[in-house]
Amino acid sequence: MLTFVIIGAAGLVVLLGSLVLGDAVELGDGAVSGTSLGAGAVGFGAIGAITTALGQPVGVAYAASAVFAVLVVVGVGRIIAGLRATEDGKPRDLTGVQGVVTSTIMPGGSGEVSLDDPTELERRLAWSDQPIAAGTRVVVLQQSGSRVKVAPADA
Repeated sequence: MLTFVIIGAAGLVVLLGSLVLGDAVELGDGAVSGTSLGAGAVGFGAIGAITTALGQPVGVAYAASAVFAVLVVVGVGRIIAGLRATEDGKPRDLTGVQGVVTSTIMPGGSGEVSLDDPTELERRLAWSDQPIAAGTRVVVLQQSGSRVKVAPADA
């Protein structure tokens, strides 16, 4: 059982190190990383210790631990790949994009717009130099963070 505890503890150190410092090990475009290897080693140690504590033969403990560790490494690798695929890239410049005012915009204040862009899933806060009523078609003149300055599209 001591072997399983040592491997699990080493895996915990690798896992915490990769979470704090970043992955130093990365193979196959992130399929196997320090995070997944550390999680696999923790799983290997935990299953081995549990199986041994339940009185199973050492061979069964090693086999169960190895299978579980491989499943954890593959599972964590897929989760990390999925998260990387959804990371926000460089902010998109919305200047010139059209949309519709969803909440009246007052000068010096703010309202909301829904933009006609496939990457725009939510409404944005908007401001303008003139009052613009809800339902009016607008065009983005400038962008400041997540807010946009708009003007009527027909102007």
